[in-house]
Amino acid sequence: MPVRGIRGAITTKENTRESIHDSTRELLLALIAANQVDAADVASAWFTTSPDLNADYPAAAARALGWTEVALMCSHEMNVPHGLKKCIRILIHWNTDRPSSAIQHIYLGDAANLRPDRANHKEPRKEIGN
Repeated sequence: MPVRGIRGAITTKENTRESIHDSTRELLLALIAANQVDAADVASAWFTTSPDLNADYPAAAARALGWTEVALMCSHEMNVPHGLKKCIRILIHWNTDRPSSAIQHIYLGDAANLRPDRANHKEPRKEIGN
């Protein structure tokens, strides 16, 4: 079974534990629903935050959703001067037979500006050239 990556990002309102957890939960629930992800099939998830978010770990929201057996990692994004502020990103490594073209990546809030081609994406994307 191949491992596929699911990408997503969301912005949060403030650098508080509650805001980070609420935004991360919203993003995870959207990714899970869009792709019918079962935590048992998730190999790992890597969360990053913009450098201005440090009140808590976004992975704590995944643990609260029951991802207790999933390998989780948190880190900061590069501190690029023009980078998006108050942004939480995720890369999920998912064991699935689903083709890459059927994976739905989710970008919410101001994070939609990171990938306007994927923002509010509802249908599986077409392969390049199709």
